[in-house]
Amino acid sequence: IRLKPQASLPLSSNPPQSNQSSSYSKTGVIVIGAGLAGLAAATHLNSQNIPFLLLEASDAVGGRVRTDFLDGFLLDRGFQIFITAYPEAQKLLNYQALNLQKFYSGAQVYYDGKLHTVANPLRHFWDSLNSLQNPIGSLLDKLLIASNIIRVLTKSDEEIFTSNEIPTIDLLRKTGFSDSIVGRFFRPFFGGIFFDKELETSSRLFDFIFKCLALGDNALPANGIAAIPQQLGDKLPPGSILFNSKVVSIDFDGSESESPPSLRLENGDVLRSELGVIIAVEEPEALKLLRETKPNPKPVRTTVCLYFSADRTQVPVREPVLFLNGSGKGIVNNMFFATNVAPSYGPADKALISVSLIGMFEDMSDDDLTAEVVRELSGWFGEPIVRLWKHLRTYRIGYAQPNQCPPTNLMKNPRVGSGVYVCGDYLTSATFDGALVSGRRAVEALLRDRVSTSVS
Repeated sequence: IRLKPQASLPLSSNPPQSNQSSSYSKTGVIVIGAGLAGLAAATHLNSQNIPFLLLEASDAVGGRVRTDFLDGFLLDRGFQIFITAYPEAQKLLNYQALNLQKFYSGAQVYYDGKLHTVANPLRHFWDSLNSLQNPIGSLLDKLLIASNIIRVLTKSDEEIFTSNEIPTIDLLRKTGFSDSIVGRFFRPFFGGIFFDKELETSSRLFDFIFKCLALGDNALPANGIAAIPQQLGDKLPPGSILFNSKVVSIDFDGSESESPPSLRLENGDVLRSELGVIIAVEEPEALKLLRETKPNPKPVRTTVCLYFSADRTQVPVREPVLFLNGSGKGIVNNMFFATNVAPSYGPADKALISVSLIGMFEDMSDDDLTAEVVRELSGWFGEPIVRLWKHLRTYRIGYAQPNQCPPTNLMKNPRVGSGVYVCGDYLTSATFDGALVSGRRAVEALLRDRVSTSVS
């Protein structure tokens, strides 16, 4: 459907230019937030030739998906990996232009003082065969992984997202996985994806990720994780994104309750939408704008990510593999040598090391966290190697993901009021793909409402 604006609603052909604003402006649709969900919404509006303005409170697109540049290194803000099999991403993104650098399909698990390989049998059959006797689960566990792959591949994504759900930990136990593979592999691997070491996250999310991992690769764009939102932003019309523009309130005109609301910015400017408002910010911020409270909100997922540099000659491995802490001890959950995966993440002679913890560790200073991480990883790779690493930066991410413990509704209606719609990964799956899907659904809902209004 291509929306034809009603004659009674003259639309502004020139929205405020990026980084400029006027005291009172009108535009077709206003999207609040230029994270992945907001960018997806803007992309779909643009494809339908619907005038829009995308408001972003910060200085760049991406939301939580950002990359910083420091001394020749690319530092993603927190542990973020892109899975190439994400179905919505495949439709919206140009993978070739992202120059995706792939991880080994599996992991190295630190347990009992040694590193052990866990391999995806569909990608690394012989590695998988050779690892049958290692202590990261029994032979039955490894057969169950193969049968679980078949199980999720026979389901559509919609079937997965509407199926009966239980916590992931309960699903793993019900499937018959042993305590050893749950503790040594599933907890650190999926705990690192969900930022949830207890694996209380919905089995729906587990099945979706498991399916995507079976079909695709873990990867990083050569120019950092921020290249994903940057690619979407670059395709939007010039002047359609307004940076450093924080929305502080959404105001409905009492005399025209059916008309879309106006927005007040932090600098006092007012913008009026003529076709609708799409709120594409994190759930706590969306609730504030909507002046709503959520009873008994679930605690959000948090993480700490530490970066270190080293001479490339000091890196103990060359493979682009993820390392997991399967020991059940310590604070490190997972780590990897980012420049092994994507050499462009650091200068030619330097290695970049990324280490992830689950939780915020508010009771520990950055220096204490760094010292503890160095101590732990010295046990993995040897103290003479690790003590030469130089700490670059620590990120404490207070909102890494929404909490998606059961009960969840991953097919929620994005319409929250007359002319107002919401999108974000908290409405779908807490993944890059979920954010992109939610942006599309918000636009589809807006179009349905506009068509029904014009027909009536």
